[in-house]
Amino acid sequence: MTKIHKLDYESPIGVIEIIGTHEAISSILFSEENKKVDFLQPGIPSAIAECYNQLDEYFKGDRHEFTFPYQFEGTNFQKTVWNALIKIPYAETKSYKDIAVSIGNEKAIRAVGSANGKNKLSIVIPCHRVIGSNGKLTGYAGGLWRKEWLLQHERSLKRNLA
Repeated sequence: MTKIHKLDYESPIGVIEIIGTHEAISSILFSEENKKVDFLQPGIPSAIAECYNQLDEYFKGDRHEFTFPYQFEGTNFQKTVWNALIKIPYAETKSYKDIAVSIGNEKAIRAVGSANGKNKLSIVIPCHRVIGSNGKLTGYAGGLWRKEWLLQHERSLKRNLA
């Protein structure tokens, strides 16, 4: 049986719980805890330590893409949507309809929204970059205020690079 490990990362917008094995990360979600519970310690799997370090670089503005090993579990449709989300460039947004069109199923807007909501790899699979067709922020499991913060964070860093 594969041992599951947990580690908490204290981000500027709350504690993020990282869950994974020695091989890959399976979940990166905002925690309901107000403070870290599971700390970085010796013996933590390298995949989890690398995820922790890359999230830290992201929040410091030094990273725009993630390279640690992760895996997502879901239906084929969900995986197709999540793979489309990964292609949304840093600091840019796409609508649910844009994603539906990009996967060749333009009528699947609601299904895209549902798959988006089931994403367990927050930030890494950037569901925060998906907005309504009217340009408004809609739905984010971590809360709309976090979605807004993440988009502003990325946009301000991208402007500084330009």
